[in-house]
Order: sequence, then structure tokens, then C-alpha cells
Amino acid sequence: MNEILSTRGLMCSTYPIYLATREINKEEQRRMRTGIAKVCSEQYGLNYELSDISDCDGCSAENGRLFSGCNDCAIRKCAKQKAVENCAFCPEYSCQKLELFFVHDSDARTRLDDVRHRIS
Repeated sequence: MNEILSTRGLMCSTYPIYLATREINKEEQRRMRTGIAKVCSEQYGLNYELSDISDCDGCSAENGRLFSGCNDCAIRKCAKQKAVENCAFCPEYSCQKLELFFVHDSDARTRLDDVRHRIS
């Protein structure tokens, strides 16, 4: 499986919505999506129902399917406006929006820091 890093440092190729999109067993896919809606609600305070959990081909997919929550992501929008592959390539790394996100996912910081060190 190809590794796909989101703009904010999530590893799309191992992220639950990406995996649920690729699940061929419909019962298992529904179970996975139900869990995703629960996590979105409990961890991020988003009131998602099962029907809100759309397919996703990864954050950087231009013409593919994109998780409904990613459409409203301020970090993703910022990276698109600045035309950077991900936040590690941004001259303003790491900004306040990203720092707030890192509170919920410190592994994302580690992944972006790693990219940043490789490109420096």
C-alpha cells in the first residue's frame, strides 16, 4: 500500500476512513464507518452520523473521493491556497492552526517534522 501523507500529517493510507473506503465487505465497512462517526463525535466534537462518513481517496487526491470532513478543513484549505504538498513545505510551519491540531495528534507532528528535516 502506498503511503499517502495528508496536508496536516495524517497517514492517509492507514487512516480509518481511507481503509473503510477500500473495505469490500459491506457489513464490515458499515461497522468501520459507525466507529469513525463515533470518534469524530467524541474526539473532535463533530456531530457526524453514519451518512456523513463519505468515501476518501486521501487528502491530496485532486479528482478522487474526499472525506466530507476534509472539505471544511482549514489546514487543508490553507495548504491548497499556498500550493504546498503538505504543511512541512510551508514557510510558516508550524502555524497556530497546526499547533492546535497537534494537541489531538502528536504523531502528525512527528511525521511532518520528519518530512521537513528531509527537505531542509
